[in-house]
Amino acid sequence: MNLFLDSFWRAVVYCLHPRVVLLSVLPLLLMVPLALGLGYFYWEPAIEAVRASLESSSAMTSVWSWLQGVGLGSLKSVVAPLIVIFAVTPLIVVVCLLAVALLMTPALVTLVAARRFPELERKRGGAWVLGLAWSLGSTVVAVLAMIVSIPFWLVPPLILVLPPLIWGWLTYRVMAYDALAEHASAAERRELFRTHRGWLLGIGVLSGYLGAAPSLIWASGVMFAALFVILIPLAIWIYTLVFAFSSLWFTHYGLTALQALRAKASVAAPPEPGGATETTNAKPMTLSHELNHPDQPHIPA
Repeated sequence: MNLFLDSFWRAVVYCLHPRVVLLSVLPLLLMVPLALGLGYFYWEPAIEAVRASLESSSAMTSVWSWLQGVGLGSLKSVVAPLIVIFAVTPLIVVVCLLAVALLMTPALVTLVAARRFPELERKRGGAWVLGLAWSLGSTVVAVLAMIVSIPFWLVPPLILVLPPLIWGWLTYRVMAYDALAEHASAAERRELFRTHRGWLLGIGVLSGYLGAAPSLIWASGVMFAALFVILIPLAIWIYTLVFAFSSLWFTHYGLTALQALRAKASVAAPPEPGGATETTNAKPMTLSHELNHPDQPHIPA
């Protein structure tokens, strides 16, 4: 629990670092033109297609009549936009996650490692190609799980549970792998995934709930639905910051756990004959040292 909370607060502080704020612009430069272009060409046709489908449904005709009878006939105009919003949101979330993992996470890992773990050996157990395959495979599984779970969203509590759980699992799979890819060997990464799976999944699930905030805002009223295309840049930036925070949280947690794992292994292993061995169990910097002396190397006590 101490590591979980310590990593959380460190991630919060690091999100205020100018380099992190600047890096958060990179996914925007990639995604906003794409999203606005698709919205410009397909937003109205998508709404019209959904509205026509709803109008042709006999079941929905009864619903419209009932809403009209209770004085809520105006809700009919917002149903189609909200359906399009809920359909598009998962795509935005997945693309934001992958964009952050590709464009931001390597730089964030380097930032944290340079400031807190300058002596931690880089064993490079996660090749870039393997990381890409891991992320894409996890994304396919998450999207399939999301599609299969849609009928269960009709049960009121489950719509607040299932999507964050699925996105949390995906965030855990992608971010935890990327946080350890540079420093941990394949065996060390598997061991950390085994011993810390619960806490890592918890970080992912909490990040999943944070990522649901923009969706709740869009679904809160007619005005947000009507301005969905205008709010896309803001929404993408919020998702980017959430996933950047998540990446920092995983990095602080993962590298600290990796350092502890190596320290434990060095104590258990017999000393090599004929000289001193290289150690990687230096104490991490305190947060105050990181903030006050960001460019000075840390000399362990």
